[in-house]
Amino acid sequence: MIETFTLRDVGPKDGLEQAEMVAGRITDFIGKAEQSLVLALYDIRLPDPVGETVAQAFRDAAARGVKVRLAYNDVPEDPDAGNFLPAVNPPPETNPEILARLPIETKPIKGIPDLMHHKYMVRDEKAVWTGSSNWSVYSWTRQENVLGIIDHGEVAREYLTDFEELWQKHKVERSGFGDPNPIRVGEATVRVWFTPGHGKALAQRISSKLGSARRRIRIASPVLTSGPILSTLAEIANRPGLDIAGVLDEPQTDRVYEQWATTGSKWKIPLLTQVVETIPFSGKRSVPYGTGTVRDFMHAKVTVADDTVFFGSFNLSRSGEANAENMVEIEDLGIAGKMAKFIDETRALYPRSTVPDRRGPRKGERT
Repeated sequence: MIETFTLRDVGPKDGLEQAEMVAGRITDFIGKAEQSLVLALYDIRLPDPVGETVAQAFRDAAARGVKVRLAYNDVPEDPDAGNFLPAVNPPPETNPEILARLPIETKPIKGIPDLMHHKYMVRDEKAVWTGSSNWSVYSWTRQENVLGIIDHGEVAREYLTDFEELWQKHKVERSGFGDPNPIRVGEATVRVWFTPGHGKALAQRISSKLGSARRRIRIASPVLTSGPILSTLAEIANRPGLDIAGVLDEPQTDRVYEQWATTGSKWKIPLLTQVVETIPFSGKRSVPYGTGTVRDFMHAKVTVADDTVFFGSFNLSRSGEANAENMVEIEDLGIAGKMAKFIDETRALYPRSTVPDRRGPRKGERT
């Protein structure tokens, strides 16, 4: 069984209701655990009342004899020491002292220089919770995200293999080596990709699927910086009969241009410019990280190529290939249609993305 659901930026007024919905789904997932729960989470910090709801679910599971283990990205004293590109990967706000109050075993994974960026949970070696959403109030209320539950033992065991690599070796670079075997789940075919072990292969796989698409492509990603994916999109942007569109996070994309201008990645600037100017990408004008307290990024990471869907924690970025990430590849007409609809509804909310040096001043900006 595969179940997917999506989150939108609902604003502070309706945020509590959506946060309670996500917390309810998580507590339901945890509540069915009989033996074990393992979690790999980049960022976990939930204020009450949803925080208490989730905490109580863990306490209840422990009381039933469920063994709970949580691996989280360790926060360095100097965020610049890790892969925390401004506005792209804001440092997590996990508080180990709060976690220590729960009846769970925890282990920090050093996110230096590359991040332990997962957001997954495995129950009883039978079911998986995964997607793009961190366990934070902004993730559940102010960001676009895609989440999924896959109730299948073989899929769960692949996630467990990845978790044990992190848990036993304590190093991002020594994880993600489980092979993406095709697994039949109902009418769908599922492959699970882990990085950094298969980072380059995952980028090539997505690029290949995009290159072979004949009917539709939909992309939601905070940024587009992967060379193979950018090259493919530039090549197929005007392919006859191909319906292609997407949505990005505008400040994060702007920041990419700034970073590339002074690095060895300058060669990608014309590629990204061609893609943004040729393909109808929308850009969410979120609050840039470091300029305010709200984290309302366009955070979904989902790609649709005809009837194939990729979703998970992996940005379509070069840095993502080196992080500890997971991406689910699903071949299924219904799920592909649902995700394409979500992307279309999201991009309809925001204006067309533009290249920074070709953009006129925004409202309130000085010329």
